[in-house]
Amino acid sequence: MVSLAEAFAEAGIFVLRCDLPYRQRSPHGPPKPGNAEGDREGLRNAVLAMRDLAHGRVFLGGHSYGGRQSSMLVASAPDLVEGLLLLSYPLHPPRKPQQLRTQHFPQLRTPALFVQGTRDPFGSEEELTEAVRLIPARTSLLFLAGAGHDLKVGKSVAATLPAQLLERFADFFMGV
Repeated sequence: MVSLAEAFAEAGIFVLRCDLPYRQRSPHGPPKPGNAEGDREGLRNAVLAMRDLAHGRVFLGGHSYGGRQSSMLVASAPDLVEGLLLLSYPLHPPRKPQQLRTQHFPQLRTPALFVQGTRDPFGSEEELTEAVRLIPARTSLLFLAGAGHDLKVGKSVAATLPAQLLERFADFFMGV
């Protein structure tokens, strides 16, 4: 995530990386039930801070739970940001494909770019492709061959991954 943020910053895109409130309270482990609303409020506050710091369009994103909370926030506040960058969206718990986390997808009116590893146990390429059809906004999917939920890929690919993601982001969001 650091190398991705650095690549965006080097390209002139102002980046704010932050920990969600649950992570600030507990540096390890998964989020606890009941934290989601506070985490979404933390994301809203980060977006509002970005609007004060930077001029132009503001995008929101996150990895896994952070991306899910970002998408849920934007589903309820469609004018908050101009786009979503969702890394390793946790479509369902591992080995529980019947527990989809897509209830808010039909309310998403904000363009969204999904980046997913093809070996992600939280959602296969086929499952995510099908789920994204629920979203009425413009979407794009980028699948990273061989990557898991952590988006780690071989060393030869890792060196070019931030540039690849930046290019896809620019094509999808800036090319419009």
